[in-house]
Amino acid sequence: MELIADIGGTNSRCALVDDGGHPVRISVFDNARYRTLGAALKDYLKSQSASPHSAAIAVAAPVTGDEVRMTNRNWHFSKHVLREELKLDRLEIINDFTAVALSLPRLREKDLAPVGGGAPRTGAAMAALGPGTGLGVSGLIPGPTGWAPISGEGGHTTLAAGTEREAQVIDALRDRYGHCSAERVISGPGLVVLYNTLRHLAEYPEDNLTPREVSARAMAGDPIAHETLDMFFALLGSVAGNLALVVGALGGVFIAGGIAPALLDAMLASDFRRRFEDKGRYSEYLQAIPTSVVKHPTPALLGLASIAQT
Repeated sequence: MELIADIGGTNSRCALVDDGGHPVRISVFDNARYRTLGAALKDYLKSQSASPHSAAIAVAAPVTGDEVRMTNRNWHFSKHVLREELKLDRLEIINDFTAVALSLPRLREKDLAPVGGGAPRTGAAMAALGPGTGLGVSGLIPGPTGWAPISGEGGHTTLAAGTEREAQVIDALRDRYGHCSAERVISGPGLVVLYNTLRHLAEYPEDNLTPREVSARAMAGDPIAHETLDMFFALLGSVAGNLALVVGALGGVFIAGGIAPALLDAMLASDFRRRFEDKGRYSEYLQAIPTSVVKHPTPALLGLASIAQT
């Protein structure tokens, strides 16, 4: 059995790959329990009495060389040193949303919740993005030898406003942070940032809440929290539409991460799909592209399993 692990900013998921290429013995742990990634992985392997010879690991960080630094977790490591620490013959490190993109052909109908659009075009490019601790972005492009994933950091592109109200919010965030990326707003921490920015514009003090508490306030009737969710999903729709145009994602756009499945009703009631299609002369092009929320609990592990034994 081979080791696979999806290392997020807050939580991580480890598993082994069975002979059929399926993730088994899945375990979720809180990253804060461990000082290093190596310590977390060794603890998992010890709990499973496993000694794999190879591993495929997805990390919420850019992977551009031997040294990897997590974006939303104070972990950094050398791929070479980690391979030796885990006593592996082979170690593959990829971006976490590259792993999600690799899972897309393996997802079944029951793993998806449709959010508008037509039917996916068979064999066409697909795109994935997902708000969680950060905003992951990737895609899958067909090639002569199979699917090729796109590895990038699209969550850090500059966020654009689609309304005057959004322009007010983004101006306030630029004044505070200098640059307003998509991830600054479209993520778990971004939900709180957006809520407090709207409170600031209404001349209310900031409130120290969790993302879950912001959504709970929205469901309880707090008008600013309700506006927060509406704007969050509208901006997500705009960013998803941009990604669909860049990738040519006629095979569909897939929204992963923990937020969209948990707030699916709010997403369906929002302007997400209208803003996805609101691209002027290319609105008709986007109307045909399906958007879906990924309900599968561990899509990155599915993607990692597809490469663990190659």
